[in-house]
Amino acid sequence: MAQRANVSATWYTWLEQGRGGAPSADVLDRIARAMMLTDVEREHIFLLGLGRPPEVRYQAPEGVTPRLQRVLDSLEVSPAFVKTPTWDVVAWNRAATAVLTDYSTLAPEQRNILRLIFRDSRVRAAQSNWEHVARYVVAAFRADAARAGATHEIQSLVEDLCRLSPEFETMWRDNDVRTYGDGAKTLHHPVAGPLTMEYSAFAVDGRPDLGMVIYNPATPADADKIRSLLKSKPKARR
Repeated sequence: MAQRANVSATWYTWLEQGRGGAPSADVLDRIARAMMLTDVEREHIFLLGLGRPPEVRYQAPEGVTPRLQRVLDSLEVSPAFVKTPTWDVVAWNRAATAVLTDYSTLAPEQRNILRLIFRDSRVRAAQSNWEHVARYVVAAFRADAARAGATHEIQSLVEDLCRLSPEFETMWRDNDVRTYGDGAKTLHHPVAGPLTMEYSAFAVDGRPDLGMVIYNPATPADADKIRSLLKSKPKARR
């Protein structure tokens, strides 16, 4: 094991015996690779050895499991979707298709929340205060990408949006950061009219590459509007 981790056998023996002080993060990382630990196990030895989790390593998303998709589908009148740290939408339910965006009609590379906010006129028109929403989204996106260690991965998206949208470029250069968290918002749906919803963001346990966002209708009247939309909406294609 010491050889695979590129440390001396003597030092590794001392480590097992609790002698010689705390190992460095680099050494713990090499030991984790040598032991072929999972991400959860790697985090555990960092907590044991250094009292903190390891630095985030960005991993490209692998898609959602059928079980997670069933969770989305069970939310009948609550629009919900799963996004990556780079804010690509990778799964959604029928309510999201009816209320937010029909992601099934978009190419995968276009299912990005920032692209929709800044480049889709229908999404822009649905916001009650587009500039406020856009600034919030940009700040939360920056924080999410940094937290996930995805700064390099978002570079081409940021450069593309800066080129296509002067508004995005200005907001991006403000360097604001916010947490997505929860809150309330009103959308102006072209068919249902005003829809007020409360939203919450959740981490997907065991999948640090994914986050879930759920919108709940704020009143029974809002829920009824969504039900009416779903009755006239065919099942979404994925």
